[in-house]
Amino acid sequence: MDLLSNINKYIDHSALKPYLTYQDIEKACQEAIKYNFHSVCVNPFFVRKAYEILKNTDIKVCSVVGFPLGANTLKTKLIEATTAFADGAKELDIVWNIGAFKSGDYTYVEEEIRTIICYTQDCIHKVIVETAYLTPKEKEKAVDIVINSGAQFIKTSTGFAPLGATIEDVKLFKKLSKSKIKVKASGGIKDYKTAVDMIKAGADRIGTSSSVKIMEELFNLT
Repeated sequence: MDLLSNINKYIDHSALKPYLTYQDIEKACQEAIKYNFHSVCVNPFFVRKAYEILKNTDIKVCSVVGFPLGANTLKTKLIEATTAFADGAKELDIVWNIGAFKSGDYTYVEEEIRTIICYTQDCIHKVIVETAYLTPKEKEKAVDIVINSGAQFIKTSTGFAPLGATIEDVKLFKKLSKSKIKVKASGGIKDYKTAVDMIKAGADRIGTSSSVKIMEELFNLT
């Protein structure tokens, strides 16, 4: 995919800040329509509103599950995921249980993701592993778990941790995934150059709230 003409289709236009209003969500959806982004990513409460605005376009509604800490119970995450799907979400960005993973309870973490996928099979699933909290060895294990769970993407970050996506982590995930899953880079991607660098490093999708700025910078270059 040619970056200069198609970078918009790499972008999940994020509208996840806790203070956003109905008007902010409508604005984000209209921006997505204007620039033809891949999706708009909103908190669960706003899925239905985003769907109503975007339903006659090819722009997907993405929602988050267990956001931003991942520490909800499986029952809570299931309700979130199935409700978001029923409200119109076609993609789910799932924050896995970071505490369980750091405790070495890999079976629970994998089964949690697998169960959510089972109940929302018609969605695209991206697992947020929050790389800021992981050691190099844990990042390797993370890739294995996400592949085994059946998810389509591993995602670097929520954007709420001390560190977001890095080129090194994107390259590592791309190498370890061996094309079995895709990579979504998210967290701290605030300009065109960073977005392009992430894609060149192997990111298949970009999560950012700076989408409009990225497109404006692109237009200034062309």
